[in-house]
Amino acid sequence: MCGIAGIVSLEGPAGLAEDVRVMTGVIRHRGPDDEGVYVDPDAAVALGHRRLSILDLSPSGHQPMADKRGRYVLSYNGEIYNFRELRARLESEGCAFEGTSDTEVLVEAIARWGVGPALERANGMFAIAIWDREARTLHLARDRVGKKPLYYGWVERRFVFASELSAIRALPGFSLDIDRDALASYLRFNATPGTRSIQRGLFKLEPGGVRRLEVGRARPGDRPPLTRFWSAAEARAAGQASPLAGAPEDAVDGLEALLLSAVELRMESDVPLGAFLSGGIDSSLVTAVMQRIAPRPVRTFSIGFDFPGFDESHHARAVAAHLGTDHTELRVSPDDAREVIPRLATIYDEPFADVSQIPTFLVSRMAREHVTVCLSGDGGDELFAGYDRYPHAQRVYDAVSRVPRPLRRPGTRALASLSGLLGHADRGPLAAQRDRLALARRLLATRSATDFYRQLLSVWREDRPVVLGTNPDPARVVGLAPDAALRDGDLIELASYLDVVGYLPDDILVKVDRASMAVSLEVRAPLLDYRVVERAFRMPTALKRRDGRAKWPLTTLVERYLPRAMMERPKMGFGVPIHEWLRGPLRAWADDLLAPDAIRRAGLLDADLVARRWSEHRAGRRNRAPDVWAVLMLQAWLTTASS
Repeated sequence: MCGIAGIVSLEGPAGLAEDVRVMTGVIRHRGPDDEGVYVDPDAAVALGHRRLSILDLSPSGHQPMADKRGRYVLSYNGEIYNFRELRARLESEGCAFEGTSDTEVLVEAIARWGVGPALERANGMFAIAIWDREARTLHLARDRVGKKPLYYGWVERRFVFASELSAIRALPGFSLDIDRDALASYLRFNATPGTRSIQRGLFKLEPGGVRRLEVGRARPGDRPPLTRFWSAAEARAAGQASPLAGAPEDAVDGLEALLLSAVELRMESDVPLGAFLSGGIDSSLVTAVMQRIAPRPVRTFSIGFDFPGFDESHHARAVAAHLGTDHTELRVSPDDAREVIPRLATIYDEPFADVSQIPTFLVSRMAREHVTVCLSGDGGDELFAGYDRYPHAQRVYDAVSRVPRPLRRPGTRALASLSGLLGHADRGPLAAQRDRLALARRLLATRSATDFYRQLLSVWREDRPVVLGTNPDPARVVGLAPDAALRDGDLIELASYLDVVGYLPDDILVKVDRASMAVSLEVRAPLLDYRVVERAFRMPTALKRRDGRAKWPLTTLVERYLPRAMMERPKMGFGVPIHEWLRGPLRAWADDLLAPDAIRRAGLLDADLVARRWSEHRAGRRNRAPDVWAVLMLQAWLTTASS
């Protein structure tokens, strides 16, 4: 696991090495073990790298790394899990190797097979910069599901890229310019979705995508053309066209074989390795498979909270005891959790408001004291339709769908009028009913099933925009993946897919990457092996939610390792009681950041709307914690980004 950065300058090579070192210095936490800079003065191209040594700890794993013939220079962040298989294939074709790193395998694979074919054969998580000295072309690539981040764009007459926006902000000539449409999207979804970033003109590389910059033709502001070596949309379509045949138990057998392979590949490491264990289905299954493979007890890590309703550490302890892992638990007090909050704006290089960012950082920090790599259960809910919101969304969608389309526009007007008749009370049953009517009106006005699901998940909902200079029309939300097809009215399948291409890379994987890399910990997710993803796309909803159980293939599989009673419990989130803290110990901090004068000075949000939400929450009239937390994380980030 590492951090990468680079520059293609249209003004010559002067100062390139120094500027790239500035960039990599900012992301040193991603790779504290080594650093490297490569400069091609003829093309004014520089690549930088910070290394967290995982495989081949010797200098032979140093990056940037060139292939044997010197045509390609590689700087990359991540791991190629099947590198041994690729190495054997390359050796059979006459390629010789000097070290044992996956980096050397990757650069030689690119040199021999080409960028696209090499990436198609690679099973891993990665963000890659490849400089082709002969063709004078820079390739930027990102793994299939978006595990590893990569930002790119122009700063004046320099094309730049980096693992984190903070590295780009450190460049001379950088000017903070907030993309207000992207900001509106952030406030709706707690994270900046899709390809846009909070900085105007800087973008996130698409998962499964390659962007190709021809240096001789580059012009400031140009976005390099995109090609794909893998597409979730195509994989979903292929899965729907070829659903799994046979008995349901056969599907579980096939999934187990894939998961055994995925876990075993991800246990390859030259440094200490462990697992996050919450005691839920996904992390318990990954841990159980690890323990089956490992020759000794697996190191497992969980945190317990000293506040009721948020602590599931006893479940993790029970799973660890049954499997026989070497378990470590951290007890977290409210003061411990709140101590992290001032660091969040630095850890997350653009505004991010998923409150589970706090415990994710805490468990990562604790694990890093013992290991350098952890496996996690991320991806299970999205791939196997595990969230409780899925059947709820289906029920609401079915109700809305019964309203004929010609009646929906007058229906929205009628709901607006009815809402107005309820007055302006901000608490009690009338206020709650008005909120329900407002949501029903918005859902009735949606243009597609995709828009319906996203509207249902939205945090900030107002008839007038909270972000100044934007339009609240949901159709104008930017950065999102395009609409996806709804098949046979199955909103659960559609919602699950939308989360795989949206919520997962935009929120869950961002949360885990930044929290873990802030403490130089690598996290690997076996359930996001692309072979598991493609198999999940072949499973219909009736198989994923079967016999009244969510994630039926995973729950059935985990019972081969653990007693059923140990897994039968309500699903819990991974959060903290932020709604209570904002009214108590965090109130003074929040008051300062949310003061109307502070909001107006930033010039981005409607200060009156923000003040109303904060007043409602602070007085206990409504739970506005998600809305308020999003603004707080924005305000805190602006303070850091502007300094």
